[in-house]
Amino acid sequence: MDKAWLCKQLRDELSRSVQTARSAAIDAARAAKHGASASEKRESARVNQEYSNLARAQSGRADRTRLALETLDRFDAPAFRPRQPIGLGALIEVEDEERAGRTLFLAPVGAGVTLSGPGGDGFLSVVTPTSPIGRAVMGKRLGDVVDVTVRGEPREWTITYLE
Repeated sequence: MDKAWLCKQLRDELSRSVQTARSAAIDAARAAKHGASASEKRESARVNQEYSNLARAQSGRADRTRLALETLDRFDAPAFRPRQPIGLGALIEVEDEERAGRTLFLAPVGAGVTLSGPGGDGFLSVVTPTSPIGRAVMGKRLGDVVDVTVRGEPREWTITYLE
């Protein structure tokens, strides 16, 4: 699979997140400043403060996502050989006890983002080395079994594919 294409998809998703956060910050700042009359603001100073806090939080989210984009721009996902330890840039498939599979892309940023396969075929989950799943698979090899907790339930996954 073309990992550069996956990184482009991830970049597009993060760029949309920056735009959403910027827009939310502007809307919250506008509401804090102009959302009520002077008397309403005196009566509801707490609401005004909440809008101001929301604006700052959304601005911070946009800043963090811009930094993630810069990290992604410097990232070049390497190819992996079948017996090589899993590391950053690996594309892996795992199967649980019921043989239900998941495809994971180990990226430096973007944990939780879902990408689509070529031509919209299938879905991949982005995990980072600091996420619980990322920590579980880092350094493992094809055929290894890892213990992970998904939605509060412990599971065993077998690594069935590595690229």
